[in-house]
Amino acid sequence: MKAELYSLGAAGEVTGSKHILSLDGEQVLVDCGAFQGKREESDKKNRTFTVDTSDITTSVLTHAHYDHCGLLPVLYKLGYRGSIFATPASRDLASLIMMDSAHIQARDAEYLRKQAARRGEKFDWQPLFGEEEVVSVLNQFVTVSYGRTLPVTRNIELTFYDAGHILGSAMAVFRVFGLDSGASGDPLTIAFSGDLGRKNKAIIRDPEQIPDVDYLVLESTYGDRLHESTDDAIEKLARVVSETVKQGGKVVVPAFAIERTQEIIYYLHLLSDRKRIPKVPVYVDSPMATNATSIFRVHPECYDAETHRAFIDHHENPFGFNELRYITSVAESKELNNLEGPAIIISADGMCEAGRVQHHLIHTIEDERNTVLVVGYMAAHTLGRRIRDRQQKVRIFGQEYLLRARVETIDAFSAHADYNEILDFVRPLDKNRLKRIFLVHGEPDAQAALAARLEEAGVRSVVTVAYGERYPLSP
Repeated sequence: MKAELYSLGAAGEVTGSKHILSLDGEQVLVDCGAFQGKREESDKKNRTFTVDTSDITTSVLTHAHYDHCGLLPVLYKLGYRGSIFATPASRDLASLIMMDSAHIQARDAEYLRKQAARRGEKFDWQPLFGEEEVVSVLNQFVTVSYGRTLPVTRNIELTFYDAGHILGSAMAVFRVFGLDSGASGDPLTIAFSGDLGRKNKAIIRDPEQIPDVDYLVLESTYGDRLHESTDDAIEKLARVVSETVKQGGKVVVPAFAIERTQEIIYYLHLLSDRKRIPKVPVYVDSPMATNATSIFRVHPECYDAETHRAFIDHHENPFGFNELRYITSVAESKELNNLEGPAIIISADGMCEAGRVQHHLIHTIEDERNTVLVVGYMAAHTLGRRIRDRQQKVRIFGQEYLLRARVETIDAFSAHADYNEILDFVRPLDKNRLKRIFLVHGEPDAQAALAARLEEAGVRSVVTVAYGERYPLSP
């Protein structure tokens, strides 16, 4: 038997993670994520995704971000009925994200149908999937705790290690048996980093160190960048809030509903307790973020020791304080746009491509008293990237708006490791055993920079994975 690796997404780009570990008649699909970015381009990529599901033996989900789990319902529609292995927290969060996507697509379809009818045009856009497919695919999940090893095919074993990226995120380490391995007979080991997290992040534990492996499939999102320190980020958050409140403005935070929103709430809670920021109403305007926060509350097994010391040991909720209010209804969300005086509004989508944050931006970005606070990665061609790059004019819902509001960026809140943190993760691995690192989930410049640094650190071979290209894995 011979093993090989190939990718159907996140190859030379950041989103749409889909990687396949193939062993003759056995194939393991690692992640099945949606593409994000330019709307028409992403929609086309997501609709043209196809794979012969009869060839997929089993599936593994590293974590619940949409660009890793978002097309699992499509996989079900294509006929896949096998298991999907994930941690318990990933299963819960993926349920929320996939169902939210189904609702958004249904609403978009209804809106576009009405718009087409007004113009007397034919409407043929359909959602990628609906609630029925989400419910069906969730029945295929098999939850696996960190550190537990189990067979996922006849010849492949899986062990999850904590990736420290978001709640429940995991690195998947496979042991492949039965290869033409010569005299040694040892299994081949290949690790998929998923999205690699960072040390000393709020709430969740640090990334674990994986054992020595033969091959490593490694994310490279920030392969050419360094993050600020967490302490500097907290100081900057306090400064941005204080300065904006002083001039009577609002702070709008486009934040992913999972992890980033909870982390910002956590730090605002700490700053409020320590009287480092003025008393100001904080609104979380995202039903999904509200539901995700509830999931965070029921998975304290994923929390780090600092969170336990700061909140849990004192029976205090890390995600609730006096100034904080969770918004759920559309009516309440609209009321925020008429709000007088300073406020902090945390709203999804994190890249400003959908959701309620777009409405809040319309009502704030032309006022220089306000601040748009960017706290995460903004993919190329998204509204969030255009705001981060401080373009003079931005288009929202087809209308142009002048970007007069201040734009501040805090990279330390990123859930992705920067290049130093990636190198720190790779250094302990036995370089004599590590045959090759495959770079995925990154833009070309970041991948080229990281490849050079990895080779300087003693890695024998670094390959940037190309879409669809097959890479043999020798024992």
